[in-house]
Amino acid sequence: MKDETKCLHAGYKPKNSEPRVVPIVQSTTYVYDSTEEVAAVFDDPTKSLIYSRFANPTVMAVEDKIAALEGGVGAMCTTSGQAATMLAILNICSAGDSIISTPEIYGGTINLFSATLKKLGIECIFVNKHDSDEEIGKAFRENTKAVFGETIANPALTVLDIERFARIAHEHNVPLIVDNTFATPVLCKPFEYGADIIIHSTSKYMDGHAVQVGGVIVDSGKFDWTNGKFPELTEPDETYHGISYTETYGEKAYIIKARMQLMRDFGAYPAAHSAFLLNLGLETLAVRMERYCNNALTVAQYLKASDKVESVSYPGLEGDESYALAKKYLKGCSGVISFIIKGGKENAIKFMDALELASNEVHVADIRTCVLHPASETHRQLTDEQLRAAGISAGMVRLSVGLEHVEDIIADLEHALSSIDRK
Repeated sequence: MKDETKCLHAGYKPKNSEPRVVPIVQSTTYVYDSTEEVAAVFDDPTKSLIYSRFANPTVMAVEDKIAALEGGVGAMCTTSGQAATMLAILNICSAGDSIISTPEIYGGTINLFSATLKKLGIECIFVNKHDSDEEIGKAFRENTKAVFGETIANPALTVLDIERFARIAHEHNVPLIVDNTFATPVLCKPFEYGADIIIHSTSKYMDGHAVQVGGVIVDSGKFDWTNGKFPELTEPDETYHGISYTETYGEKAYIIKARMQLMRDFGAYPAAHSAFLLNLGLETLAVRMERYCNNALTVAQYLKASDKVESVSYPGLEGDESYALAKKYLKGCSGVISFIIKGGKENAIKFMDALELASNEVHVADIRTCVLHPASETHRQLTDEQLRAAGISAGMVRLSVGLEHVEDIIADLEHALSSIDRK
């Protein structure tokens, strides 16, 4: 387009007079000077804006910010973290392919991998991260296309050995995809340790205020998609006039394919206003993460000393199974704690129902303290075997420590724990 501002509608200002906040371009449609220009952008959507199912200036500004925070070459926002996970896999997998994952991941992701993707002909092979490299290597098939894990597992609160899993993945010529939701780029940058693709549920710490549901995929630009295992990236795409993504877009091949092909067909793109709200959260992310981490460590130490608590999982605690990995990869361990209350499910529910400051809700990583019972809520669809593999017991409570004064949080926990003894 001759005049770039014509496609951006009211509210946009050229770079030399940028507003202090990201403008909301609340438009589905962008205007062109000629039919020829429209035809050209349908040949190659990277040349300009087509329609807000693909891209929107407000969302693009947030995508650029997240890519910069993670150190990637590009990012694509989605309507949820689940959509980001799904598209990240479908971008390189088809029916007949497989992926490898650790089982210590979000329950919804386990369902996606073990049930929904299975219906699409994509197999997920779960591996024990404590197994040797050789044992994990045996899980790879000729059709394996990716390895998946979470930086800080939800809700097991174990830390992924990113360098190790990146090395194993690369030895088999596949990328490592890391869900960095709990850590955020403030606490960990997985690309620096060999990860190739990062996803987030932006509904969590990036937003922080429980006002928008969203997700994002970030591309490192470092994986070699021309190694022979990914023809969907190297061979001509007939739906875009024979474009080869690797030949045409180089290091951005993966993320551009995701937008041009999958976002075109699935349309899971967030609204401009959602991106605007997400951006407000991003602007305070570094400050909030420091407070979350400090509060959570104090609370974890309190819970560990309680005679009502069987065990506490928090990577920042000395003696925790992930303590050494947390020291290696994390600048803080987020605000999420998992702990097991003595007496199992009955006492866990009694404890949660007695809380007053903390909210019992199906959310996490909010500015407000909240709790949930994974076995009966977020992970209730899993079998007992899957629950054990994910590190979830009947008495486990997931506590998301907020930004309230830590003494107020502990007072609420103390009150609720004392209720366990009441008949």
